[in-house]
Amino acid sequence: MKYILVTGGVISGIGKGIIASSIGTILKSCGLRVTAIKIDPYINIDAGTFSPYEHGEVFVLNDGGEVDLDLGNYERFLDINLYKDNNITTGKIYQHVINKERHGDYLGKTVQVVPHITDAVQEWVMNQAKVPVDDDKKEPQICVIELGGTIGDIEGMPFVEAFRQFQFKAKRENFCNIHVSLVPQPNATGEQKTKPTQNSVRALRGLGLSPDLIVCRSAKPIEMAVKEKISMFCHVEPEQVIFIHDVSSTYRVPILLEEQGIIKYFKQRLNLPIDDQPSDLLMKWKKMACRYERLLKVCSIALVGKYTKLSDCYASVFKALEHSALAINYKLELMYIDSTELERSTEAENSVKYHQAWHKLCKADGILVPGGFGIRGTEGKLQAISWARTKKKPFLGVCLGMQLAVVEFARNCLNWEDANSTEFDPDTKNPVV
Repeated sequence: MKYILVTGGVISGIGKGIIASSIGTILKSCGLRVTAIKIDPYINIDAGTFSPYEHGEVFVLNDGGEVDLDLGNYERFLDINLYKDNNITTGKIYQHVINKERHGDYLGKTVQVVPHITDAVQEWVMNQAKVPVDDDKKEPQICVIELGGTIGDIEGMPFVEAFRQFQFKAKRENFCNIHVSLVPQPNATGEQKTKPTQNSVRALRGLGLSPDLIVCRSAKPIEMAVKEKISMFCHVEPEQVIFIHDVSSTYRVPILLEEQGIIKYFKQRLNLPIDDQPSDLLMKWKKMACRYERLLKVCSIALVGKYTKLSDCYASVFKALEHSALAINYKLELMYIDSTELERSTEAENSVKYHQAWHKLCKADGILVPGGFGIRGTEGKLQAISWARTKKKPFLGVCLGMQLAVVEFARNCLNWEDANSTEFDPDTKNPVV
């Protein structure tokens, strides 16, 4: 088994998930079987109780596991089915160790972060890496592990220590570390700054891990002089510094990585039994990415939700719409509408917001009302559903959206004025849901 650990520096949310998914995609295109593990250093057992504003959407796996949205990226990019144990959290690890301690497995020893927690992390990774995730049910050959958060975070320390030990257990030819860092470009000077990356790599080295590849994220393409500077100050060869600038579509990222010789590097570094050239799968991927950028016809969909300030809250809904639009050669224009802004109360408080929201809704080709919790914003969702039904606009209700479609129909077509879901009104005379 070969292990690729992806860590991040400078800021969180830098795109480690897409980088990890893209590396997996490239290796899969070379004919290797790939699995993925996401480590989240928070103490929650799983992502099920999160506010979408803190971590984006909760992605639900086939086995019912409620996990981080990055596992959704892995499944989409790699065409695999993951399990709840592919998402490791501090809460899960501590619960596992405490249960063993209560059972008496440690025979009176003092249970500590090192070695007991760190051993549990390594054991979990090794066991989960062997679980088949493809349809052919064969054991994977490569495991891509993404460590959430940023190097230096107090929560992530036990995991970094676990992998510091693990690199020797797995042996050098079976373990490599990719560090994703930020190269900012302040508007005042327009110069791309390498100092945050230097500091981040120094912090990583201080904790006992040495990056094999440094992936630099930036808004614009990075100059060659910057690459040489990072190579010199971060103690790596220039070919070990890879640049990924912001692109029109995340599906461009595997192509950027492949163009910078990552296949050749992995072949040598991990002794992989592969050719230097990518297979037909990556060629298909390139064609898809190019097609995506050349789409001319536009289809606009209004997404009427409650968490529209952060687009990651509806990542899977967006991807499903994007993929289906691409399949019929349309460019997706997704308009996020806060459902509270469609309500009468908003008209009284802020009529500009109210009319802007309704303007967006009226010009959409289709309306999608996704899931959500609590009564806030449900009136606005009902208004949007009623508009879609009466104006015969294509409509899809998902989860809460479907519940409200039933409520709207019962109220306006069957004239059951107090029809409701028991989630919002337990005493309703017409509990249609």
